[in-house]
Amino acid sequence: MEASNGTKETPLPLALTSFQLSEEYGFLLPDPLTELPAPYGPWMEIAHDLPQLIASHQLRSQVHQMPQLSARHLRGHEELHLAHVVLSFITMGYIWQEGEEGTVKVLPRNLAVPFWEVSQALGLPPVLSHTDFVLANWRRKNPNGNLDTIIALPGGESLRGFILVTLLVEKAAVPGIKAIVRAIRAVLQLDEETLHKALRELAEAIGDMGKALKQMHDYVDPAVFYTVIRIFLSGWKDNPAMPEGLIYEGVSEEPMAYSGGSAAQSTVLHAFDELLGIRHSEESTAFLHRMREYMPPPHRAFVEEIGRAPSLKQHVLSSGDARLWAVFNQCVSALADFRSYHITIVTKYIAVAAVKAKAGQAEPGDRAGPSVGKPPSALEAKGTGGSHIFSFLKSVRDTTKEGAISA
Repeated sequence: MEASNGTKETPLPLALTSFQLSEEYGFLLPDPLTELPAPYGPWMEIAHDLPQLIASHQLRSQVHQMPQLSARHLRGHEELHLAHVVLSFITMGYIWQEGEEGTVKVLPRNLAVPFWEVSQALGLPPVLSHTDFVLANWRRKNPNGNLDTIIALPGGESLRGFILVTLLVEKAAVPGIKAIVRAIRAVLQLDEETLHKALRELAEAIGDMGKALKQMHDYVDPAVFYTVIRIFLSGWKDNPAMPEGLIYEGVSEEPMAYSGGSAAQSTVLHAFDELLGIRHSEESTAFLHRMREYMPPPHRAFVEEIGRAPSLKQHVLSSGDARLWAVFNQCVSALADFRSYHITIVTKYIAVAAVKAKAGQAEPGDRAGPSVGKPPSALEAKGTGGSHIFSFLKSVRDTTKEGAISA
């Protein structure tokens, strides 16, 4: 996406690669590494055996036996990303192995120090985020392109399905990400025809994201998600199960608090909101901006660059072009519809699943881990990122609708 000859150069995101974005994969890490160099074998051995170690309550003892390794020998952001995936998954297993009533106050030095070092190198927090769970945690099982995860947690096929369906949503967003770049350039060049085409492509991509999200029903059992998977995505900020946070031994004597993995950490919807000029409530905006701290810094910078671009909404308004108004509103409507469908998913996988779990109706076939017999309760009204989930989701959906242009 180079600027054409004679085009005025701008500091805007004209080259996706400048922000560690891929033309083919968007925010997904292209073809992530699946193995670390030999010295880091002890990490990989534990990571590849996490579901079994957690189910047998042996993970903590295995971590205590890990050698103290330095992250200094990791080279390049691919190795660093895999190390962050590995250490974040081990950390979540270590914290939640015994459920929400058996948490720990200290992450041991041999895990905490290298996790902190890798996190500092990548500009990511030392906790499992959307980047670790989805963006950098996929591989091709075979040349036909069948996908699998690199590292797993308890939850069996439902855990795998949850990660890979979320990955497909990210992949479906890629034409929309490229449309953002084209739309901004079209506004700068006053090219209404290109702008109209770019916005059509954006609306279509958001629709395709919704279609991808619907596959959650086919691959993820709500009982397994609620009673087994969800606790391992939980952080230690605004979490009643860990009110004091977590001490990272060898890093700080004071406890630190971080949110868990959350869809709000996906850069995609932040980018779409910025382009379309969607303005959320003060409380929702504060939470969403906090979630940006859990994105890779180049992805966060991409969203900030979009925010610095000339206002697309103002351009469409001042154009007086009915076709532009209509396609702009199609984008806003598609985004609101996607958010409405996300509420439907969350209702099924959290609210309804919570009721069934309390009633003792949840009997998943591939249950494993600490939640067997007692579903987690600390985060019933909250998302794993620490938000009051339904009020937040409905608020951002409603303010998205309000972003449409009125005739």
